[in-house]
Amino acid sequence: MPQPGPREVEHEITVSAPATVVYRLIAEVQNWPRIFPPTIHVDHVEKSGRTERIRIWATANGEAKNWTSHRTLDPEGLRIDFRQEVSAPPVASMGGAWVVEPLSGSATRVRLLHDYRAVDDDPQSLRWIDEAVDRNSRSELAALRTNVELAHASEDLTFSFEDTVRIAGSAKDVYDFINEAHLWHERLPHVATVRLTEDTPGLQTLEMDTRAKDGSVHTTKSYRVTFPHHKIAYKQVTLPALMTLHTGYWTFTENGAGVDASSQHTVTLNTANIARILGPDATVEDARDYVRTALSTNSRATLHHARDYAEARA
Repeated sequence: MPQPGPREVEHEITVSAPATVVYRLIAEVQNWPRIFPPTIHVDHVEKSGRTERIRIWATANGEAKNWTSHRTLDPEGLRIDFRQEVSAPPVASMGGAWVVEPLSGSATRVRLLHDYRAVDDDPQSLRWIDEAVDRNSRSELAALRTNVELAHASEDLTFSFEDTVRIAGSAKDVYDFINEAHLWHERLPHVATVRLTEDTPGLQTLEMDTRAKDGSVHTTKSYRVTFPHHKIAYKQVTLPALMTLHTGYWTFTENGAGVDASSQHTVTLNTANIARILGPDATVEDARDYVRTALSTNSRATLHHARDYAEARA
């Protein structure tokens, strides 16, 4: 049985990369959904000099949570201190630090420190936090090492693109169409079934079966963070064979003529499956074109249906 009261734990890993590279990757929070498996989305709330407030949406033991943290960046000391502003139950308080220590010109030790306590010092809650911190810390450090060490090798495997449709309607109506994903099986021909839950307002779990052009059905799972009525960010956690990463967001920007509705994707290709999926002669460029076409086709179809929906209400 865990002892009540504050807990302090430390995890560490050695990374084959220069310390300054490792520090920069940790400091740039906009990349976290790409490099840390539990992270769904991160937004800057405030930023002033070396201090900032960030809001983080992430999974813990399979549950989606969100919180706001203060961070203090020390690029000379290669250290980032953090403290949750308002923790999500069962966490009463949580803080810690990233400490980056050069071992040589090409090797770095990363130490991830945490201090925390449970609401009412409840032993069962403390055990839950222990498990979540341990699992997420190990996952984050392993992902950090993998992504830093493969940064150069995978540079041409990660790419982003965006599709935009102009709509003569309101941002709210377009947003509603994308937000109401539980109705997509009725509204979108390529969607077979949908399972949408939103236990925490603004934080959704979306499971969906979609039909490909060849008639096959693919199941995907995503976490979505909604910002009425201008943005929906997501991270796909059940991925097709040709991807090791898929994040993105929908944005809705009003202008004098109506709304610019956009779908942005960031993808990392899974080279191990290219030959199996596309044939022995297929190249990385072939896989890039295939994935972009598939995602863009579905996104544009969704945006066109959203346009019809919004313009019918204009």
